[in-house]
Amino acid sequence: MSVRIFICLSIYVAAVSCLKTRVLETYKSHPCLRKCVDNQPQNCYYDFTLEMYYTNTKACYDCPMNKTDCFRPHCVPADGVPRGILVANRMLPGPAINVCEGDNIIVNVTNNLAGGEGTSVHWHGILQHGSQHMDGVGMVTQCPIPVYTTFEYRFKAENPGTHFWHAHSGLQRTDGLFGALVVRQSDTYEPHLGLYEKDLPEHTMLVNDWLVELSINRFANHHHAGGDNKPRSMLINGKGVLQEFFDNTDNTTKYTPVEIFHVTRGLRYRFRTISNGVLNCPIQVSIDNHTLTMIATDGNAFEKIEADSFNIFAGERYDFVLNASMPVGNYWVRVRGLADCGVKQAKQVAILRYTGAPDEDPEGEVTWELADRQGLKVNPWNKKGTSELIPVAKLKSFSDVKDNPALKTNPDKKFYLAMDFNKIDNYHFHDVTYYPISALERPDHLYLPQINHVSNVLPSSPPLSQMSDLNEEIFCNHLTLYGRNCSEEYCECVFRLQVDLYDTVELVVIDEGVTFNANHPMHLHGHKFYVVAMEKINTSTSVEEVQRLDRTGSITRNLVDPVAKDTVTVPDGGYSVLRFHADNPGMWFFHCHIEFHVDIGMGLLIQVGDVMPKPPKRFPKCGDWSFSSHYSEDANDDNYDPPVCVGEAPSLSKSILAMVLSVVALLLLK
Repeated sequence: MSVRIFICLSIYVAAVSCLKTRVLETYKSHPCLRKCVDNQPQNCYYDFTLEMYYTNTKACYDCPMNKTDCFRPHCVPADGVPRGILVANRMLPGPAINVCEGDNIIVNVTNNLAGGEGTSVHWHGILQHGSQHMDGVGMVTQCPIPVYTTFEYRFKAENPGTHFWHAHSGLQRTDGLFGALVVRQSDTYEPHLGLYEKDLPEHTMLVNDWLVELSINRFANHHHAGGDNKPRSMLINGKGVLQEFFDNTDNTTKYTPVEIFHVTRGLRYRFRTISNGVLNCPIQVSIDNHTLTMIATDGNAFEKIEADSFNIFAGERYDFVLNASMPVGNYWVRVRGLADCGVKQAKQVAILRYTGAPDEDPEGEVTWELADRQGLKVNPWNKKGTSELIPVAKLKSFSDVKDNPALKTNPDKKFYLAMDFNKIDNYHFHDVTYYPISALERPDHLYLPQINHVSNVLPSSPPLSQMSDLNEEIFCNHLTLYGRNCSEEYCECVFRLQVDLYDTVELVVIDEGVTFNANHPMHLHGHKFYVVAMEKINTSTSVEEVQRLDRTGSITRNLVDPVAKDTVTVPDGGYSVLRFHADNPGMWFFHCHIEFHVDIGMGLLIQVGDVMPKPPKRFPKCGDWSFSSHYSEDANDDNYDPPVCVGEAPSLSKSILAMVLSVVALLLLK
């Protein structure tokens, strides 16, 4: 009898566990995190649960008075400031994905966001050849994932390097929905093999500017009421110090913990830096008393350069090698916000700790040297031993680009794309009857970040999978808006450029820089591009001036060994010339990676080819709907569409398993 009772109790516990246990994996010991070898791909599974959450919740107990409590499961201290956040698996940043080139990545994203908002996840840097519908851009490549449902992303880790994932709906990545995605190579193909001994996941460094409130509050205030849009905090791997906590027990001030990077003297380490920057805040990175050997950007190797510091723009990634050759001790890792982040001196620190060093902060006060701001908008870093600033266009590719079709003498298609902040009565934020720009004081003016005086809007259905559901009239570009002066009136549409499959495409992207001295880091989905030219002409310029320079041969292009990227800034008052080979059919987003800019229209779609790839079977659909006076419950009816919102299958299977186990337990009791 006792054995039978024991069996029954065990089965009952298992049944209850199936129904109640909620596992939120960190994936810090995932089987796909391994030494990469040739031609041995694996299937790498992940489950991400997206939720609204909060910093310093009850899960944190006595953090930061007791620093150990700050590292409890589900505890997110951030910089100590209490605020709502969005999280994947209750982590900030979300879980890191570390795989090998050629692996298959399968991520089940479950939307449990409060408020019922849809979501999508973009795999920033992954080119998605053959998996275009997995790019994760809501209303471009897929419908947003409805609340209470799960969407399975499945794609190949085709291009190695330092990438990251982030939400691509609304402002969600601004509030915490982002994480690292690193695709390593075998030693056979690693271009910088021999420059370092260690390439560890714990040396991935995500940096970002950070608001002290939910970003939707700041967005609404800034755009509708002229409110402040300047961050005053930054995070390194989701950690930092800003809020002070007074400890009455010992009359001291406590802070939330900062990130610690561990190294051993005598070894060389590869660090991978990712910017999830969200506003107009280039980030300067340096490590006290250490030289940084820069070796790669956006997953593409270049000829190494020694640097004291570097600037990283939103969406960019830079890899560097750190030689742990200094005396054993603790050293500050510093990140400092420039441009708009400089207004409130947003900055943050982490610690580089040598093996054998005491568990304490580095000696001396945390101070920042003033950065040389000259050339800030051409993405420089300070070269070791000089004050020389190196623009991206001066980097030399470490890979052989000979005979690359993107670098042929004359492109098949060329587009001039001029960006600026334009003074237009946009009816979303300025009603021409009740509160036009002309009737308001300058602080209340909302100048529109536009491309060629057009604001992009997203369509009612994703054109990649539902082009037939869309009216062709919703698409436009600056050349098709006949009879409209978009310099004087607000123009918005689904901004689309069309190129043929296998075209060599050149984008001459210009920041006219008339209104503000700002930056626009531009990101291209589905392709990498080569930065063949870049120059700051003056404090401001015009598309006409750049076109004139181009006609007269005054823009020199490097078609021999330019660096490849997928995100690059455009010099304010200058231009960046980008080349790519349109070998990936689909609908690809090209946009500013400053969240407030893209959210009100600073982007466009590049349609590659006339025929869109077919979506996977039963791919979710969405779009406009109007009542047709017809009801149908027959799946064979021509008017019947399969459900577009499918509940999470694992929950159903767990429930069935629990019921089966309960029945078995009852039978054993008889």
